[in-house]
Amino acid sequence: MKKLLFLWEELKTSFWFVPALIIAAAIALAIGFLYLDNLIHFQPSGIIQYIFTGSTDSARAVLSTISGAMIGVAGTVFSITLVALTLASSQFGSRLLRNFMHERLNQVVLGTYISTYVYCLIVLNTVKETDQVSFIPTFSVFVAILAAVANIVLLIIFIHHIAISIQADKVISDISVSLSKNINALFPEEMGEEPEPKAAPEVEVLKAKFRYRQSVKASRSGYLQYIDQEGIFDKANEMDWFISLHFRPGDFLVKDLEIATIHSHEKHEEKVLERLADNFIIGDVRTPQQDAEFSIHQMVEIAARALSPGVNDPYTAIACIDNLTSTMCYLTKVKFPSRYRYDEKENLRVMVEALTFEGMLNAAFNQIRQFAKGSPSVVIRLMEALITIHRFARNHEQKRAVQTHAEMVLRLAENSFEEKNDLEDMRKRSKQIIEEN
Repeated sequence: MKKLLFLWEELKTSFWFVPALIIAAAIALAIGFLYLDNLIHFQPSGIIQYIFTGSTDSARAVLSTISGAMIGVAGTVFSITLVALTLASSQFGSRLLRNFMHERLNQVVLGTYISTYVYCLIVLNTVKETDQVSFIPTFSVFVAILAAVANIVLLIIFIHHIAISIQADKVISDISVSLSKNINALFPEEMGEEPEPKAAPEVEVLKAKFRYRQSVKASRSGYLQYIDQEGIFDKANEMDWFISLHFRPGDFLVKDLEIATIHSHEKHEEKVLERLADNFIIGDVRTPQQDAEFSIHQMVEIAARALSPGVNDPYTAIACIDNLTSTMCYLTKVKFPSRYRYDEKENLRVMVEALTFEGMLNAAFNQIRQFAKGSPSVVIRLMEALITIHRFARNHEQKRAVQTHAEMVLRLAENSFEEKNDLEDMRKRSKQIIEEN
């Protein structure tokens, strides 16, 4: 079930799924309104004859004009989208194209124009006038006119959206929103899980109780996108196994690499191991569903590009640091899930590669610090960010991780700052973190 939900989420975020649904809806609407026209045989008269089509020639002319215009504008929309993707790729990196392609408005606009074209073609094919038969789909043509007017408004909205979406602040803001949603889903403030054991279990002693050790290997090379932990836990509980997982979503795997180890009382056939391997989804790219560091790395990539000598845009890097600071302050309040999964009888069944606050902090600030050499304003903002995170830190482990980063940022300043006043200012700021511990 979890795998189906993962595949459904991936399907919803694909570029073609929403347009395909809109086109299918347009076909259904065309059939429905044609049935209504065939049922009513409406003949407009009076003032409404200027709104509804009253002859086959005018119906054909209206439908032909709308269909031709819609397919032309659809090509224009597609071209504008490609230009925006090209600009985004060159400025922010090709990995951010996923964000632009998955924007719902872009998908809706493209699907709406193509679906209007398809609708007009279907209705146009039914317009007939012979000596025996005359059929004018009055209501269907009127709906096509309304759709054309709506599409004109939609085109204006789309152009406005594209003009804003490629701005650096908007890109960073969108990634920050996506990051917040992803982090909130993976790390709610109340995890609702069993309490952490007081002491780490004796894993090696537990392994010694099992007679056999078998490996689950990666079926292909690629990024680990999803792990059905519930399916793995249920299988371990059912078969009386202890399973150790060696990777987490976001890690790159090589074909036939050992991704999990099964400790069991009896040896199992390869088919059993292959069925367990089905709980791991491996793909060509990283996805954000279980990969908590995915959006963080996107933000870091923007900052790294902004700090490159060819761009030299410290303001964009500072905006990335500010948004990452907000995320890290939130992570100080959450309960990171334990590495250990127990059954109802307190038997250890699964051991996973769990995320930690220190690991998330490293992912957020290590590369930015490395690229920030030669940009004092960015280094100073890094220290300010660490001071803010330190104020939110709730335990010794979190404060120690922040202190380590503050020491690295201070050493960077000591080795790269040319102005003595800037360096003295950094030392004063760092005392709020380093000397307190």
